[in-house]
Amino acid sequence: MFGFFGSSPKKKLEKEYKKKLTESMNAQRSGDIQGYAKLNSEADAILQKIQAEENKK
Repeated sequence: MFGFFGSSPKKKLEKEYKKKLTESMNAQRSGDIQGYAKLNSEADAILQKIQAEENKK
């Protein structure tokens, strides 16, 4: 009934996805290639969750 007051799971995932991409970009720029790879793979996992949410609807 009051679902419009809370944020949707998709928006939360999108925010987390953008944060991970920013962190991975900063890791790459600082020369931490292993950290970049780890953060980038975490961002990809979040992107898959976002796509799964879109497919539900």
